[in-house]
Amino acid sequence: MTFGHPRGNSLPGALLSQLAKTITEAGDRRDARVIRLEASGTGPFCAGASFDELRAIRNAEDGQRFFSGFARVILTIIRAPKFVVARVHGKAAGGGVGLIAAADYAIATAGSAVKLSELAIGIGPFVVGPVIERKIGLGAYAAMSVDADWRSAEWARQQGLYAEVEPTLEALDQAVDARVRGLASCSPDAMAQLKRVFWEGTEGWDELLARRAAMSGSLVLTEPAREAIARVAKG
Repeated sequence: MTFGHPRGNSLPGALLSQLAKTITEAGDRRDARVIRLEASGTGPFCAGASFDELRAIRNAEDGQRFFSGFARVILTIIRAPKFVVARVHGKAAGGGVGLIAAADYAIATAGSAVKLSELAIGIGPFVVGPVIERKIGLGAYAAMSVDADWRSAEWARQQGLYAEVEPTLEALDQAVDARVRGLASCSPDAMAQLKRVFWEGTEGWDELLARRAAMSGSLVLTEPAREAIARVAKG
């Protein structure tokens, strides 16, 4: 499945809802063995939250509702009864890093740098935090959260966010195709049970991510966040 948006493959609420719905449907299909997740174009893989929608938030309830969209997608990915393989063709920021971390296996190009830029715009990577921390560890997650600068694809591979890093788009597609074909020949039951092992201990994440969405939804209304978001949106 492929998602896309003209502004750097950013994620507005409607796209988040559609993504969660499509992943759920793919997980329920008996004729599907593996879910391949990718973004359109040749630019960024995902720029994270839509700044237009962030600017439009007017109260805490709307804010929580928007950030809950990221929670739903993350929960849908980790609870789908099939492996999700992410094809990462470019840079990923914020919520995009969360999508990658939620995938069971991610393959990227050498140019697929990552960053968590939320603190720089007056909020924090709260909703995507648990899945990123689980994938790369608290130390690396804390470092990314505090230092909102780009980190290389090789750094992300060393931390466990990427399973493989390929030098070119052609090599990326070959690696993803080979991995998906290989997994498609594996036992569906074995893969489903192994996935449950991967994400064991996340049963309480519905409540956890709801709390985190409320945190972000309140912070996005503060003056520092409003000023920072307006600055980034303009330029």
